[in-house]
Formats: sequence, C-alpha cells, structure tokens
Amino acid sequence: MTHLRERMLEELCRHNYSPRTRETYVAQIAKLARHFGISPDQLTREQVQEYQDMLTRERVSWLPQAVAAMQFFYHKVLQRDWKIAQCRPPKTRRSAAVFTPQEVSRLLAAAEPGKPRMLFTTMYSCGLRVSEAVALQLTDIDSQRKVIHIRQGKGRKDRYVPLGENLLGQLRDYWRIDKPSRFLFPGSHPEKPWNIASVRQEFRLAVRIAGIEKACTTYTLRHSYASHCLRAGVKIGTIQQILGHASLETTATYTHVTGGTGGAEEPFPDLLAEDPPEEKHRQRKKP
Repeated sequence: MTHLRERMLEELCRHNYSPRTRETYVAQIAKLARHFGISPDQLTREQVQEYQDMLTRERVSWLPQAVAAMQFFYHKVLQRDWKIAQCRPPKTRRSAAVFTPQEVSRLLAAAEPGKPRMLFTTMYSCGLRVSEAVALQLTDIDSQRKVIHIRQGKGRKDRYVPLGENLLGQLRDYWRIDKPSRFLFPGSHPEKPWNIASVRQEFRLAVRIAGIEKACTTYTLRHSYASHCLRAGVKIGTIQQILGHASLETTATYTHVTGGTGGAEEPFPDLLAEDPPEEKHRQRKKP
C-alpha cells in the first residue's frame, strides 16, 4: 500500500496532525490490511465494520486509535461516505458460549471436508483466534517438537502452542491431499491466506448443519478449548500462555464453566483424542 501510504501521509500533514499521530494512523491502517490480507482500499464497508466489531469484542486498548485512523482514511483519503462510529467496549462482560465436546464433534463432522474442517479442527485443538489460524504457514508446524508457532498474534507477540498427535496426523493427511504450498489454509490465491469473512461463512453453515442452536461464533472454538482444558485439570496459568493472554484476569473469565482454575500440568490433554466425528452429520443443505 505504498501509494496509499503516501496519500495518507500527505493528507495527515495537510490537516496538521502531529508526527506521532501520523505514525499511529498509518500503523493502524496497516494492521487492518494485514488482518484481511488485501489492500485497505479494496475492503468493503462490511469488512471494515467486521474488523471494528472484532476489536470491540476483544477489548483491545488501541480501539480508539484504530477507529480514528479508519475514519480518517476512508473519509479524508478515499473520500468515502462511510459511517465509522466511535465505539467503546461494553462495560460488562457476558459469559461467552461454550460447546460441549459432543457439539464440537458434530460441528467438525458438519464442516466441509478438507480445508474448512481442518481449519476448525486446528482452531479448537490449539485455542487459536481465526486471524491466527488463517495466518499459519507450513513452516509454523514443528512436528519434531510437537508445537505450532503462532507469529504476531494479538499484541504482535509470538508464542508456541502444543501440537497433539491426533491433530498432527490429521494435518499430515490434509497436506497430502490438498497440497498447500505456503499458507496452511490458503485463499483463492495460493500465496495469500484464506479470507476471514469466508471462514465465518463456512462456520455458520457448519453450525446450522450440525443443529447447534446456541449463539456462537468462530471465537466459541477458542473459548471451548480453554474451558475443556480447565475441565481436564490444566492450570489456568498454562492456558493463559497458550492463548496468548497478557493478563491472567482475561483467562480467568473461562472458569465460569468449570468453577475452578485447573490443577495438573502433565500430560497435556489431547482434545481430539475422543472418537472421530460421524459423517452422518455432514449432509450439507443449501442456504
């Protein structure tokens, strides 16, 4: 987005923004572009709103700067009459939905075989955010050490998450069939990650086919991972590190499901060690 960056900097200077604010705004638009994997001038109004909603749900500290940057970029630079309202994270945190292990099995069985099912399986078994899952590259899978390298997660921090034997076996089967070259879950272009909006569309379809009626999103897979690990006795501090939470308080919100903070460290539970999902749930219906 070099030409867009230059245009944005010129417009910021014309409006007498400080050097620090100019740097912050440009960085925020770069984050937006990286999230979707395309140039920000190619994004739709719905995608920008989706990104803003995600930041609101995740309660990022830099939400005001992100919204202000998007307002400036789309209003002043691109001259688009889009409504990008300032918003604040809700004051009260609602208990997020959690899948039962049986619902997870039904959901994975209902997902389209191949890339969609493998993506949701990876998200659940590793507790990943959807943005982290679609950004995975083949080089991030360390089969020797049994870990997955999560690069530039929330807060631009790298971390490692455990890679269970069941997931590793499924990933190997998936690679042999789909043959991804760079990104583990590529989009329509093999050198770009899968579009998050398309992932969420596949997720909603799988939820409907699985007959799951509770309100849920792709984030529910991550929440379910944490809750099921707690139920299996994993210490909450360990789960905090795996999820990439900066604060233990954030991870502690998951204890409402189990009423505890875990205990055992070893062996780490393989959440895919249950019986494989039955194919009978995979009768896909057209919307």
